[in-house]
Amino acid sequence: MRSLSTPAQLDDVGAALRHDGWALMPRDMLLHWLPAQAADADTLHASWSDLPPDTHLRDGGHYRFRRHSCFVLDHAHDAAHATLTQTPHRAHWQPVTYNALHGGFERWFEPMHASTTAHPMWQALLTRLGSLLAEVKPVRTWFIEAHQFRVDTAGGIGRPTPEGAHRDGVDFVAVLMLERQGIKGGETRVFEADGPNGVRFTLTEPWSMMLLDDERVIHESTPIQPLSDHGWRDTLVLTFRQGGFQGP
Repeated sequence: MRSLSTPAQLDDVGAALRHDGWALMPRDMLLHWLPAQAADADTLHASWSDLPPDTHLRDGGHYRFRRHSCFVLDHAHDAAHATLTQTPHRAHWQPVTYNALHGGFERWFEPMHASTTAHPMWQALLTRLGSLLAEVKPVRTWFIEAHQFRVDTAGGIGRPTPEGAHRDGVDFVAVLMLERQGIKGGETRVFEADGPNGVRFTLTEPWSMMLLDDERVIHESTPIQPLSDHGWRDTLVLTFRQGGFQGP
């Protein structure tokens, strides 16, 4: 696997994803690509302050807050005019083979706010990202799950991935770092699923994005701790799967 580096242009992102199974896109590239302004990103991020608690944590913690919604992106006829549709609200489900801690049962979370999913930057993000991933793996229709996460340190420690190093059972995963406030830790680790190599780094730049080929790599983020009284880590996780959503 390659070492951590900043891509020079958008083509480098796709090339890295094909070659290594993961890639990074910095904030400036992402905003220029969508396109979007910093003010758009700030408006979209505002809804992270209104996430309800994750009531399904099986480690007894109370450190995670989230919303969840699902979408279908169809570019079967023309990738330049893809159709993004939000589905009726549904449960999040993973098999225990991918999530030993939280797999095997339906997890219902509150849906994302309509003002978030209707935001032009949101629409552009899912549509353009789906088209980019379809260039890496030719897929006509993506089934997308969107997860808004806030992991906080009110209890002294927060765990972004309590299930540990894992795959998600999809084709691709996008992790967008939105904010780190008053914390240390939260190192990202990406490893070959069938090999000895891996990389470790910390996502710090707001609206930087990590892309993962879920069939080729496993990933995790280390726990976070507060630098003083209280801190948090906001992320957006998008999963792209062909053939349908995961379900029992």
